[in-house]
Amino acid sequence: MAKEHVGRTKATATKTLYAVMKEISRRGGSMPAKELYPFVEANVKLTEWELEPAGKNKYIRWTNSFQFYSINYAKAGLIVKQKGMWYLTPEGEAALKLSPEEVMEKGEVAYREWRKLNPREDKRDEEPTDENAERDRAEELNLLESDAREGIRQFIVSKSPYEFQDMVAALLRAMGYHTPFIAPKGKDGGIDIIAYLDPLGAQTPRIKVQVKHKPDTAIGASEVRALSGILKAGDIALFVTSGTYSADARNAASGNDKFIRLIDGNDFIDMWQEYYDKMTDDDKNMLPLKRIAFLGNNE
Repeated sequence: MAKEHVGRTKATATKTLYAVMKEISRRGGSMPAKELYPFVEANVKLTEWELEPAGKNKYIRWTNSFQFYSINYAKAGLIVKQKGMWYLTPEGEAALKLSPEEVMEKGEVAYREWRKLNPREDKRDEEPTDENAERDRAEELNLLESDAREGIRQFIVSKSPYEFQDMVAALLRAMGYHTPFIAPKGKDGGIDIIAYLDPLGAQTPRIKVQVKHKPDTAIGASEVRALSGILKAGDIALFVTSGTYSADARNAASGNDKFIRLIDGNDFIDMWQEYYDKMTDDDKNMLPLKRIAFLGNNE
Protein backbone atom coordinates (compact mmCIF):
# COMPACT_ATOMS: atom_id res chain seq x y z
CA MET A 1 0.00 0.00 0.00
CA ALA A 2 2.87 2.33 0.83
CA LYS A 3 4.44 1.55 -2.55
CA GLU A 4 1.17 2.43 -4.29
CA HIS A 5 0.99 5.69 -2.32
CA VAL A 6 4.53 6.66 -3.36
CA GLY A 7 3.74 5.81 -6.98
CA ARG A 8 0.66 8.03 -6.99
CA THR A 9 2.55 10.84 -5.27
CA LYS A 10 5.40 10.65 -7.78
CA ALA A 11 2.97 10.63 -10.72
CA THR A 12 1.31 13.75 -9.33
CA ALA A 13 4.62 15.58 -9.07
CA THR A 14 5.63 14.40 -12.53
CA LYS A 15 2.71 16.07 -14.27
CA THR A 16 2.52 19.21 -12.11
CA LEU A 17 6.24 20.03 -12.25
CA TYR A 18 6.37 19.43 -15.99
CA ALA A 19 3.38 21.73 -16.53
CA VAL A 20 5.03 24.45 -14.45
CA MET A 21 8.32 24.13 -16.34
CA LYS A 22 6.48 24.57 -19.63
CA GLU A 23 4.66 27.62 -18.30
CA ILE A 24 7.90 29.18 -17.04
CA SER A 25 9.38 28.61 -20.49
CA ARG A 26 6.35 30.24 -22.12
CA ARG A 27 6.77 33.27 -19.84
CA GLY A 28 10.37 33.77 -20.86
CA GLY A 29 12.14 31.82 -18.12
CA SER A 30 10.79 32.95 -14.76
CA MET A 31 7.64 32.83 -12.64
CA PRO A 32 6.75 34.15 -9.17
CA ALA A 33 6.52 31.33 -6.63
CA LYS A 34 3.13 32.56 -5.44
CA GLU A 35 1.68 31.96 -8.93
CA LEU A 36 2.72 28.31 -9.14
CA TYR A 37 -0.16 26.79 -7.17
CA PRO A 38 -2.92 28.88 -8.81
CA PHE A 39 -1.51 28.00 -12.23
CA VAL A 40 -1.50 24.28 -11.51
CA GLU A 41 -5.00 24.33 -10.05
CA ALA A 42 -6.33 26.19 -13.10
CA ASN A 43 -4.47 24.27 -15.81
CA VAL A 44 -3.67 20.74 -14.62
CA LYS A 45 -6.35 18.08 -14.17
CA LEU A 46 -6.10 16.98 -10.54
CA THR A 47 -7.88 13.98 -9.07
CA GLU A 48 -9.98 14.00 -5.92
CA TRP A 49 -7.21 12.10 -4.14
CA GLU A 50 -4.63 14.73 -5.17
CA LEU A 51 -6.84 17.53 -3.88
CA GLU A 52 -7.44 15.91 -0.49
CA PRO A 53 -5.79 17.26 2.67
CA ALA A 54 -3.59 14.66 4.33
CA GLY A 55 -1.43 14.23 7.41
CA LYS A 56 -1.76 15.92 10.75
CA ASN A 57 -1.07 19.35 9.22
CA LYS A 58 -3.65 18.79 6.47
CA TYR A 59 -1.40 19.69 3.53
CA ILE A 60 -3.06 19.24 0.14
CA ARG A 61 -1.53 16.10 -1.33
CA TRP A 62 -0.50 17.53 -4.70
CA THR A 63 1.22 20.60 -3.19
CA ASN A 64 3.15 18.38 -0.79
CA SER A 65 4.45 16.12 -3.56
CA PHE A 66 5.11 19.12 -5.82
CA GLN A 67 7.43 20.76 -3.28
CA PHE A 68 9.06 17.47 -2.26
CA TYR A 69 10.05 16.41 -5.78
CA SER A 70 10.97 19.96 -6.85
CA ILE A 71 14.12 19.41 -4.72
CA ASN A 72 15.20 16.80 -7.30
CA TYR A 73 14.66 19.23 -10.17
CA ALA A 74 16.71 21.89 -8.40
CA LYS A 75 19.55 19.44 -7.69
CA ALA A 76 19.48 18.43 -11.37
CA GLY A 77 19.92 22.08 -12.36
CA LEU A 78 16.60 22.21 -14.19
CA ILE A 79 15.12 24.96 -12.03
CA VAL A 80 16.44 27.59 -9.64
CA LYS A 81 14.43 28.91 -6.69
CA GLN A 82 15.58 32.35 -5.67
CA LYS A 83 14.10 35.45 -4.03
CA GLY A 84 10.51 34.32 -4.39
CA MET A 85 10.94 33.33 -8.02
CA TRP A 86 11.34 30.10 -9.95
CA TYR A 87 13.71 30.20 -12.93
CA LEU A 88 14.02 27.66 -15.74
CA THR A 89 17.68 27.00 -16.55
CA PRO A 90 18.99 26.22 -20.06
CA GLU A 91 19.19 22.59 -18.92
CA GLY A 92 15.56 22.79 -17.87
CA GLU A 93 14.58 24.25 -21.23
CA ALA A 94 16.38 21.41 -23.01
CA ALA A 95 14.68 18.86 -20.73
CA LEU A 96 11.27 19.95 -22.01
CA LYS A 97 12.06 17.99 -25.17
CA LEU A 98 11.79 14.87 -23.00
CA SER A 99 8.61 13.30 -21.65
CA PRO A 100 7.40 14.28 -18.15
CA GLU A 101 8.46 10.84 -16.88
CA GLU A 102 11.96 11.21 -18.35
CA VAL A 103 12.35 14.61 -16.70
CA MET A 104 11.33 13.10 -13.35
CA GLU A 105 13.89 10.31 -13.78
CA LYS A 106 16.56 12.88 -14.65
CA GLY A 107 15.77 14.69 -11.42
CA GLU A 108 15.86 11.53 -9.32
CA VAL A 109 19.22 10.48 -10.74
CA ALA A 110 20.66 13.92 -9.98
CA TYR A 111 19.32 13.83 -6.43
CA ARG A 112 20.80 10.39 -5.76
CA GLU A 113 24.18 11.61 -7.02
CA TRP A 114 23.95 14.70 -4.82
CA ARG A 115 23.15 12.53 -1.78
CA LYS A 116 26.29 10.45 -2.34
CA LEU A 117 28.42 13.59 -2.38
CA ASN A 118 26.60 15.37 0.46
CA PRO A 119 25.37 12.71 2.91
CA ARG A 120 25.44 15.03 5.91
CA GLU A 121 23.44 17.76 4.20
CA ASP A 122 20.58 15.51 3.19
CA LYS A 123 17.69 16.06 5.58
CA ARG A 124 14.91 15.06 3.23
CA ASP A 125 12.67 12.09 3.97
CA GLU A 126 12.48 9.19 1.54
CA GLU A 127 8.93 10.11 0.64
CA PRO A 128 6.87 13.28 1.08
CA THR A 129 5.40 13.72 4.55
CA ASP A 130 4.25 16.69 6.56
CA GLU A 131 7.00 16.07 9.13
CA ASN A 132 9.74 17.95 7.32
CA ALA A 133 9.53 21.27 9.17
CA GLU A 134 12.70 22.63 7.63
CA ARG A 135 11.31 22.23 4.13
CA ASP A 136 8.06 23.84 5.18
CA ARG A 137 9.87 26.85 6.63
CA ALA A 138 11.90 27.22 3.44
CA GLU A 139 8.72 27.14 1.37
CA GLU A 140 7.05 29.67 3.64
CA LEU A 141 10.04 32.00 3.26
CA ASN A 142 9.96 31.50 -0.50
CA LEU A 143 6.32 32.58 -0.58
CA LEU A 144 7.00 35.58 1.65
CA GLU A 145 9.78 36.65 -0.69
CA SER A 146 7.43 36.15 -3.62
CA ASP A 147 4.80 38.37 -1.97
CA ALA A 148 7.40 41.06 -1.32
CA ARG A 149 8.69 40.89 -4.86
CA GLU A 150 5.19 41.07 -6.28
CA GLY A 151 4.58 44.20 -4.22
CA ILE A 152 7.69 45.79 -5.75
CA ARG A 153 6.62 44.71 -9.22
CA GLN A 154 3.15 46.18 -8.82
CA PHE A 155 4.69 49.45 -7.62
CA ILE A 156 6.75 49.55 -10.83
CA VAL A 157 3.69 48.68 -12.92
CA SER A 158 1.88 51.69 -11.46
CA LYS A 159 4.55 54.09 -12.74
CA SER A 160 4.38 55.96 -16.03
CA PRO A 161 6.88 55.17 -18.79
CA TYR A 162 8.84 58.32 -17.95
CA GLU A 163 8.90 57.51 -14.24
CA PHE A 164 10.28 54.06 -15.04
CA GLN A 165 12.85 55.68 -17.32
CA ASP A 166 13.95 57.90 -14.43
CA MET A 167 14.26 54.82 -12.21
CA VAL A 168 16.56 53.18 -14.76
CA ALA A 169 18.73 56.31 -14.80
CA ALA A 170 18.83 56.28 -10.99
CA LEU A 171 20.02 52.67 -11.04
CA LEU A 172 22.81 53.53 -13.47
CA ARG A 173 23.94 56.39 -11.24
CA ALA A 174 24.05 54.03 -8.25
CA MET A 175 26.28 51.77 -10.34
CA GLY A 176 28.73 54.64 -10.81
CA TYR A 177 27.68 55.97 -14.21
CA HIS A 178 26.89 59.55 -15.20
CA THR A 179 23.60 60.19 -17.00
CA PRO A 180 23.83 63.57 -18.75
CA PHE A 181 21.05 62.69 -21.20
CA ILE A 182 17.61 61.41 -20.21
CA ALA A 183 15.06 61.70 -23.00
CA PRO A 184 12.38 64.35 -22.37
CA LYS A 185 8.73 63.66 -22.88
CA GLY A 186 7.77 63.59 -26.51
CA LYS A 187 8.37 61.46 -29.56
CA ASP A 188 10.38 58.32 -28.93
CA GLY A 189 13.75 58.75 -30.62
CA GLY A 190 15.02 55.25 -29.83
CA ILE A 191 17.62 56.13 -27.18
CA ASP A 192 16.21 57.07 -23.78
CA ILE A 193 19.36 57.41 -21.66
CA ILE A 194 23.04 57.95 -22.43
CA ALA A 195 25.47 56.98 -19.69
CA TYR A 196 29.19 57.66 -19.34
CA LEU A 197 31.98 56.40 -17.11
CA ASP A 198 33.16 59.95 -16.40
CA PRO A 199 31.39 63.32 -16.15
CA LEU A 200 32.74 64.55 -19.52
CA GLY A 201 32.02 61.41 -21.46
CA ALA A 202 35.63 61.16 -22.56
CA GLN A 203 36.05 57.52 -21.62
CA THR A 204 34.61 54.66 -23.58
CA PRO A 205 32.41 52.76 -23.74
CA ARG A 206 29.42 55.00 -24.23
CA ILE A 207 26.31 53.27 -22.99
CA LYS A 208 23.08 53.84 -24.89
CA VAL A 209 19.97 52.71 -23.10
CA GLN A 210 16.53 51.95 -24.46
CA VAL A 211 13.74 51.67 -21.89
CA LYS A 212 10.35 50.04 -22.44
CA HIS A 213 7.73 50.11 -19.72
CA LYS A 214 5.71 47.08 -20.82
CA PRO A 215 5.26 45.00 -17.65
CA ASP A 216 2.84 42.51 -19.21
CA THR A 217 4.52 42.18 -22.59
CA ALA A 218 7.44 40.18 -23.94
CA ILE A 219 9.78 42.30 -26.06
CA GLY A 220 10.35 40.73 -29.48
CA ALA A 221 13.42 40.25 -31.62
CA SER A 222 12.48 43.08 -34.01
CA GLU A 223 12.84 45.66 -31.23
CA VAL A 224 16.26 44.32 -30.29
CA ARG A 225 17.41 44.46 -33.92
CA ALA A 226 16.06 48.01 -34.22
CA LEU A 227 18.23 49.06 -31.27
CA SER A 228 21.26 47.41 -32.85
CA GLY A 229 20.70 49.44 -36.01
CA ILE A 230 21.20 52.79 -34.28
CA LEU A 231 24.41 51.90 -32.45
CA LYS A 232 27.71 53.40 -33.59
CA ALA A 233 31.31 52.33 -33.16
CA GLY A 234 32.30 52.41 -29.50
CA ASP A 235 28.71 52.09 -28.27
CA ILE A 236 27.32 49.37 -26.09
CA ALA A 237 23.63 49.08 -25.39
CA LEU A 238 21.29 48.23 -22.58
CA PHE A 239 17.71 47.31 -23.31
CA VAL A 240 15.67 47.59 -20.12
CA THR A 241 12.05 46.47 -19.86
CA SER A 242 9.69 46.18 -16.92
CA GLY A 243 8.36 43.02 -18.58
CA THR A 244 10.15 40.11 -20.25
CA TYR A 245 11.89 39.15 -23.50
CA SER A 246 10.91 36.45 -25.92
CA ALA A 247 13.37 33.66 -26.63
CA ASP A 248 13.89 35.12 -30.13
CA ALA A 249 14.74 38.51 -28.60
CA ARG A 250 17.38 36.93 -26.36
CA ASN A 251 18.83 35.08 -29.32
CA ALA A 252 18.91 38.30 -31.33
CA ALA A 253 20.90 40.00 -28.56
CA SER A 254 23.34 37.15 -27.88
CA GLY A 255 23.98 36.58 -31.58
CA ASN A 256 24.44 40.27 -32.44
CA ASP A 257 27.83 41.60 -33.53
CA LYS A 258 27.24 44.56 -31.18
CA PHE A 259 27.06 44.28 -27.40
CA ILE A 260 23.44 44.47 -26.24
CA ARG A 261 22.62 43.57 -22.64
CA LEU A 262 18.99 42.72 -21.94
CA ILE A 263 17.60 43.57 -18.51
CA ASP A 264 14.08 42.36 -17.78
CA GLY A 265 11.74 43.24 -14.93
CA ASN A 266 13.15 40.61 -12.59
CA ASP A 267 16.73 41.67 -13.34
CA PHE A 268 15.78 45.28 -12.66
CA ILE A 269 14.34 44.44 -9.23
CA ASP A 270 17.44 42.40 -8.35
CA MET A 271 19.75 45.22 -9.39
CA TRP A 272 17.68 47.88 -7.60
CA GLN A 273 17.96 45.85 -4.39
CA GLU A 274 21.69 45.29 -4.90
CA TYR A 275 22.58 48.96 -5.48
CA TYR A 276 19.89 50.55 -3.31
CA ASP A 277 22.28 51.53 -0.52
CA LYS A 278 24.45 53.46 -2.99
CA MET A 279 21.60 55.69 -4.18
CA THR A 280 20.91 59.24 -3.12
CA ASP A 281 17.84 59.77 -0.96
CA ASP A 282 15.97 61.33 -3.90
CA ASP A 283 16.70 58.33 -6.10
CA LYS A 284 15.73 55.88 -3.35
CA ASN A 285 12.35 57.59 -3.07
CA MET A 286 11.51 56.54 -6.63
CA LEU A 287 11.21 52.97 -5.32
CA PRO A 288 11.72 52.92 -1.55
CA LEU A 289 12.62 49.62 0.08
CA LYS A 290 12.57 48.39 3.66
CA ARG A 291 14.84 45.51 4.53
CA ILE A 292 13.56 42.79 6.85
CA ALA A 293 15.75 39.96 8.09
CA PHE A 294 14.47 36.36 8.31
CA LEU A 295 16.12 33.39 9.92
CA GLY A 296 17.48 31.25 7.12
CA ASN A 297 20.12 28.61 6.42
CA ASN A 298 23.35 28.38 4.46
CA GLU A 299 22.02 26.30 1.57
